Amino acid sequence: MSEPVGVVGAAAAARPYKIPRSVLVVIHTPALEVLLIERTDKPGYWQSVTGSLDADDEVLDATARREVLEETGIAQGELINWQQSNRYEIYPVWRHRYAPGVTHNTEHVFSLLVPPGTPVVLNPREHLQYRWLPWAQAAARCFSPSNARAVEQLPLRSPVQPLPEGQPP
Repeated sequence: MSEPVGVVGAAAAARPYKIPRSVLVVIHTPALEVLLIERTDKPGYWQSVTGSLDADDEVLDATARREVLEETGIAQGELINWQQSNRYEIYPVWRHRYAPGVTHNTEHVFSLLVPPGTPVVLNPREHLQYRWLPWAQAAARCFSPSNARAVEQLPLRSPVQPLPEGQPP
């Protein structure tokens, strides 16, 4: 049985500490155009969809689908669990969201293949704007090293392989 989840201050009385297990979902089209979203709390910080588990027993795939829907409004697509995780130090600016003494997060990597032209509806409390970028440009724009590495792996992990140049569709 796990310890009860605590809270930070009266203003956050209804908001428990974040669980230091999260998902990273690289959303992309068959042409490997990657969706990046800009954080409201850190303008200029571009990323893929990320989010923590809501409960210790929440299934990772469910977390990934929930976060994609909450952050982008996207409810469709082929979700792939890469069976890959990254453990990283939580940036000090965001540590107050976690229980005292928690300094690291384990992030589970997914991709979501969506059709070209998939509409995106951002949650304005979380993100300012979005962009679809070719995978290499998207990787270069990600502020998080683990996010950039995931985007760089996309051509090898995508269930859709682009046709060789000059090949008819």
